[in-house]
Amino acid sequence: MEGMIERLEAMLAKGTDNMLLRFSLGKAYVEQDCFREAEPHLRAALAFDPAYSVAWKWLGKACQGQGDLDGARAAWTAGLQAALARGDKQVEKELQVFIKRLDKQAAAGA
Repeated sequence: MEGMIERLEAMLAKGTDNMLLRFSLGKAYVEQDCFREAEPHLRAALAFDPAYSVAWKWLGKACQGQGDLDGARAAWTAGLQAALARGDKQVEKELQVFIKRLDKQAAAGA
């Protein structure tokens, strides 16, 4: 995976910058538990396409990985709205599960 991150970072350094590159970088960083590195790339991907519900899903995971549960909830809520608008049923279901888990965590911690 690190080789992929290096290749994607090299593309970005050469001036390539688009939604797919930023999303791919952010997702790859999250998969390596590099949440702080992932977040700016996922936010950049969403600046290109705020309706890309999958990017919201991974942004929520990056926030959650940093302990920012409010940020995760905000990302997943925005992603849920995007998924509903696009009819992306799979992402819609996943985000509903993630939000429910946050609710259970909050209730258990209260």
